[in-house]
Parts: sequence; C-alpha cells; structure tokens
Amino acid sequence: MDTRTLLSPQAVSLSVLQSKYLRPGERTQSDVFDRVAKALAQAEAPARRAHFEAVFRHQLGAGVIGAGRIMAGAGSGLPVTLANCFVQPVGDCLRGHDAAGYPGIRDALAQAAQTLRRGGGVGYDFSRIRPQGARVNGSGSGAIGPCRFIDEFDLLCASVQSLGARRSAQMAVLRCDHPDVLDFINAKKTPGRWSCFNVSVGISDAFMHAVAQGQMWDLVHAVSPRLGQALAPAGPYRRGDGLWVYQSLPARQLWTALTRAAYQAAEPGVLFLDTIERDNNLRAIETVEATNPCGEQPLPAYGCCVLGPLILPNFVRHAFQTHAELDMAALAQGVRGQVRALDNVLEIGAWPLPEQAQEARSKRRIGIGFTGLADALVMLGLRYDSAPGRAMAGRIAQTLRDNVYAASVALAKERGPYPLFDADVCLAPGTFASRLPPALRAAIRKHGMRHSHLLSIAPTGSVSLAFADNVSTGIEPVFEWVCTRRLHAADGSLQTLEVEDHAWRVFKAMGGDARHLPAAFVTALQIRPEDHIAMVAAVQPWVDGGISKTVHVPGDVPLDAFSALFTQAWREGLKGLTTFRPHTFRGAVLRPLSQAKPPASRA
Repeated sequence: MDTRTLLSPQAVSLSVLQSKYLRPGERTQSDVFDRVAKALAQAEAPARRAHFEAVFRHQLGAGVIGAGRIMAGAGSGLPVTLANCFVQPVGDCLRGHDAAGYPGIRDALAQAAQTLRRGGGVGYDFSRIRPQGARVNGSGSGAIGPCRFIDEFDLLCASVQSLGARRSAQMAVLRCDHPDVLDFINAKKTPGRWSCFNVSVGISDAFMHAVAQGQMWDLVHAVSPRLGQALAPAGPYRRGDGLWVYQSLPARQLWTALTRAAYQAAEPGVLFLDTIERDNNLRAIETVEATNPCGEQPLPAYGCCVLGPLILPNFVRHAFQTHAELDMAALAQGVRGQVRALDNVLEIGAWPLPEQAQEARSKRRIGIGFTGLADALVMLGLRYDSAPGRAMAGRIAQTLRDNVYAASVALAKERGPYPLFDADVCLAPGTFASRLPPALRAAIRKHGMRHSHLLSIAPTGSVSLAFADNVSTGIEPVFEWVCTRRLHAADGSLQTLEVEDHAWRVFKAMGGDARHLPAAFVTALQIRPEDHIAMVAAVQPWVDGGISKTVHVPGDVPLDAFSALFTQAWREGLKGLTTFRPHTFRGAVLRPLSQAKPPASRA
C-alpha cells in the first residue's frame, strides 16, 4: 500500500508550495514536477529529451526530488541559481587581490551581492583578514579586524532580502588561531547582530590536542601587530613558521569561551577542518575554506554544489506492520537516476559569477542525500536513538554511497569524467574514495568519475513540507508530532498554522491510537545529546560531503557535559557540530501545540 494515498494535503504544505515553488500558471505539486522534469531533460540530446523527461517525471513523483533552488527555479525562466551551496573567498585587502590572489573585501562584497541576489547561500572564511590593531600599510592607525567587516556582509544580505530576493543565509568561519577569535565567538551574544549569518569556528586537530593536554595556544596572523597592540606578555614576536604571535593563552580557556557561548546562544558551531581535509577526494589540489550556511557542503574558494534528496518514507513498504521494510532496490534505482538528474542541473543552471561556473564545471560537485530518515525509522518500528535505528541509517547511507559512485562512473563512460579528474588524486590513501569497495576503485581508475563529490545530507526544510507532507527533515529527528509553525504566505503576510508530522499522520490514518504511540515514536528533546551525535557518526563514514545536524540539548544540562559533546563529535569523526539548548535568547519558528498561544492583540 502506498501510504501517501491515505492522506489529504496539509494546509502548511499547500502554503509553502504556493509561496515558494509555484510559478505563474501552476496550481499543484504535479505542475512543479512537470516543469522541473522538462527542464532537466533539456541537457539531453534532442532525440532523447522526451524519453528522459518521462524518466525524470517518474523519479520526482516517486520521491527523488531536487533541493529548493531546483524545484523553484528549474524551467522558470527566472535569473536565479539552481545551486544551494556556495563558498566565496575574502582576502586581506580592501580592493583588488591580496598577495595570495584572494579578492579584497570590497570586491568580495560585490561578488556576494551577485550570489545572494540570485538566491544562493554563501559561506566565507574570514581568517585571512588581519586582526584588530594589526599594522595597516601607509596608515598610523590599526586594522579594524574581521568582525567589523562581517557586520557589512550581514547588512548586505539584509538589504538584498529587503529588495525581494529569495531568502538566503550566510556562514562566517574564523579559525581557532586567529587573534580576533574571542570577539568572533561572543559576537552573536549581542541580540540582532549578524542576524543573516550562522557562525562556526574552524577547529584544528592541534587545538583539540592542546585542549586535552592543557597546553598553551598561540593566536597568530601573517601580518604583524601595530606597535603596542600585541597582547603577548613579551611583546610581539615572529614564530619559526613566519606567523606573528598576538597572544598566547591556555587552550582550555579558549575552548571554554567557545562552548559557553554555544551553551548560552546556540552559536558558534564548530567545523573540524582537519577531518574535512583528510576526507576530501581533492585534497591534493584544493583547500576547503568553509562550508555553505547549513554546513552540509564543505567547499573551496568559489566552490558550489547542487543538491537533491530522496524522500525515505516513500521507500518504506508495509509501514507500522511487523514485516515493514525499506525497499533498498528501489532506493538504489532512485539514487542512480538522481546522479543523472543533478548532472543535468549543472548543465542547465546559471551561475552568478564566472569563477563559480569554472569551479562547478571543472569538478562537477553534486550532493545527493535523503530526507525523512526519522519518519522512515518510525514507520519501520525502529527508534532513532537505538543501535538498530543507527544500523538502518548506516545501511541506507551505504546504499547511497555505493550506487552514486557506480552511477558517476557509468556517466563518466558516457559523458567523460570531470575535467580535473586524476585517479591518483581522488584515490590517494585516506580520501573518501580510497575507502570504496575494490571493484568500484578499479572502475574509477579505468573509466574515471563524472563528479568529484556526490553526497550531502542537507536540512531540506521547505521541500520536506511542500513535496513530502512534512516528513522529518534531513537526518534530524522529529521536533514534535503536532506543532504550530510561523511562516510567510505568498502575499507576504505572517500566518501560524498547525503542522502534523508525516509518520504521525500515516499512523493515525492506518487506525493507530495517537494516545498510545509505539516505542519508535521519539522526539528530538527525548533523545540524549550523545545519541544525536551517534546518529551522525553512523552516517558520516558513507557521506563524502557534510551533514547538516543540530544536536538538541536539554536546558538543564551542565556546561561541562555540554562541552563534552563537542569533544565526542571530534573523536567520532564528525565534520562539524551545531547545538541548540532551549533558552529565552532566541525565538523559535516551531512550537509544540501544547505551548502555542494566540498572539496578543494590539490596540
């Protein structure tokens, strides 16, 4: 039985579909699928377009969909990007290019504006910018530091959104050894500051070892301090590696400041840069600068990626029955078809900057993932926070990995490998591709790959609402089975709607008693933080990109226990970590129905 036939559309799903995805003349989800399938087929040879339009249309209806930018923009004729993920470089100068060839801050702002106006979310590493008080050539004053410049990028994003562009977000990254890292860590404690940014500290293995061993930690930069500005007790000095030491402090002091800020304000998150770099199939020819705003795609300068999730509950057979199963064969078929679909997106999509187009075409990054994992587990009778639940998630991710890489090899035979393909580079010991099964590695050496990277687990928020009946998003557990959600309608008005989780709706439609839920029904705040991390650890080994995940932490967890979660994440091989602990500092888009109150009336 197809459980989707049991359900009528939710008002919230129809509202999101209308406000974000319907183009003029479209009225239904089916209309969107028709438009997108036709657009994807345009990348095929003319004689094959009708065939592949039917193939892509079938895939979309089966739950093999594109990410939000694709579903909104493909075939629309609008000047928007079809990629969700971008990282753009920022150099240590105001205009032109710095000594390493990175664009100056004003040029980087102009490039960011182009990407944001076309609907892309952008991440930046601001670590190259000289710290506050650093020497400025030809000036008696000191530098203002990266945090002040991040203010300008934040204002830019807000102004672009005010002009009616599709809402985009930004990610600010600063390395753990930058002299201004403490100011960066505490910046979002100021209400309203950097409201268009997520922020993460780039953490190295050396720093984590220094924390564990109680060592001192240097805050350094390539540019020297202005006389009298250095914070090192003995004054400024230059290390053997040529970097200037601005301050030395206990690594644990910095670690405590970071985790306390996350404890109080849910940010910053962390990116484990060495873990990301070790895993990178292209680590020999590129340096990963940062991630996109939600963290699912680590990228180099001008890196970009197109995304496409599979709706996992669509592949569950005999839901809520003793013989429930996930149809791995159908999942594998859908995954292989998605590789071709996203490869076509790279051909039909427009890029805001020529540098992005060059980067995309030379490496052909795509990000295939899933949404609805938690709901699929519930429908299979598996708890999210159980060993069997994690084992199933690992099986799903392994199925994705094996089939996307096989499909990329097959497409390389048909269309050619990505231009920068080098078997010795991507299969070097320790890279993600080096851990593939022997037969796949041999096929890659013989035929190449069409794509340098293929997997990414994104948050998938609006597409899960509009096209999947509010399945649990991405890898996340369910927030609440019934809640209210605030969102903007197509006319711009703010509305509050009741939202029911997909698995909950299916359970009720099949005659289940909502007052007596099976043990598999577990929500985010009922799951121990350690088990949130364990789920990502079960999936990450099979994903060459990143995983967007928020670890929900009870409000009464002590700071020491909270800090230990970050250490656990690093030890278990996660590429990053974001946490959320309930407090009054931040508002919420979602609220359990039992806590929802009508808005106060205004005179």
